[in-house]
Amino acid sequence: MSSGVDGAGVTDRRQRRVLLVGASLLSVSMSAFELVPASVTPLIRDSMGVSAAEAGLVVGTMFGTAVVASLPVGAVLDRTDSRLAVAAAIGLLLVSGAWGYLAGTAGDYPALLASRVVGGLAYVVVWNAGIDIVGRAFPPATRATAVSTFTASGPVGFALGQALGPVVAGVFGWPAVFPVFAVSTLLGLTLFWPASRGTGRVEDQPAPTPADLRRVVTDRRVVLVGVLGFLAYSLYLFVNSWAPSYLTEELKLSLALGGALTALFPAVGVLSRVSGGLLSDRLFDGRRTPVVFGSFLVATPVVAGFTSLRGVPVIVAALLVAGFAIQLSLGLVFAYVRELVDPAVAATAVAFLTSVGLAGAFLAPIAAGAIIERSGYETAFLVAGGLGLVGVVLARVASEPT
Repeated sequence: MSSGVDGAGVTDRRQRRVLLVGASLLSVSMSAFELVPASVTPLIRDSMGVSAAEAGLVVGTMFGTAVVASLPVGAVLDRTDSRLAVAAAIGLLLVSGAWGYLAGTAGDYPALLASRVVGGLAYVVVWNAGIDIVGRAFPPATRATAVSTFTASGPVGFALGQALGPVVAGVFGWPAVFPVFAVSTLLGLTLFWPASRGTGRVEDQPAPTPADLRRVVTDRRVVLVGVLGFLAYSLYLFVNSWAPSYLTEELKLSLALGGALTALFPAVGVLSRVSGGLLSDRLFDGRRTPVVFGSFLVATPVVAGFTSLRGVPVIVAALLVAGFAIQLSLGLVFAYVRELVDPAVAATAVAFLTSVGLAGAFLAPIAAGAIIERSGYETAFLVAGGLGLVGVVLARVASEPT
């Protein structure tokens, strides 16, 4: 199985660091692969003759696949060698990259979507297994910092996909973005594979039973952290998706300036996600709830009052504060949830949180769009602030891991 005694198999500090770097590089490449079609959307539309919504689905399909597949993947990881599962997932991603290239050059839209489903399955395996392995490899005193550092790879990958996708497309054609970013995972794998030896399976632990797995997803504490993850990801994707439109349509900023300002919101997550783990491990002596509570407490009024702000300097400050606050908890909750359950079913707990959190990421932009069409931006931001307020209340009553 994928989990046993935490920290088993890795006793050398240098090995732990290499493992973390390798796992993070894997996640950077896979996150870039996930988002890179967004950077070449006009080329996809022109080449394949599809609508904006259909082009957007090339990105959204991977998120949707992760939502559906995450929990079954977690259950499998708790019953097998998660280290081997990561290697198999990289192989699957290479297949997805090659298939995406062939489908793109042939103008076969259904095949392109199918290739993205395969890529989404590979992504969720690496994400869940990476969190599980990193969480077990590091001792409790530094675990949240390590897991938060791993999750900070997400915004790094998104930024690289957005920046380098058009460059690759300009040289090799837009379908080449799929194999190029798929092959880039091999760098992380060369570091991860030797450093992760001994972390994928603990032989003397019995495999979790279906009843064990069922107890995970019905555990009140796990469900509560799942809801907190749902709320945090909802706020994160709401601002990412609709702040640029608000800045251009309501404040009359240029599209380039609106996009540049909004980019500050996810970019600050590279620092914020690591900081969430450090604060929990160092300042709060391993307690998780103070950081999650503070994350929602600071972000909620900024998001709710965003439409009342005027002036570029004030908007920049608000985006930085909100982005930093919201993402404080996005990495920490993954360390938090796996500590609430027995190590033998930790991957299932992580997978449950991944599925619920990404559901928030998937649904929030859609729901916000409906609210904006009906009632305007001010109402949408107030509703988002209401979600943040729910997060404040839930974080206040959440239990600490024992």
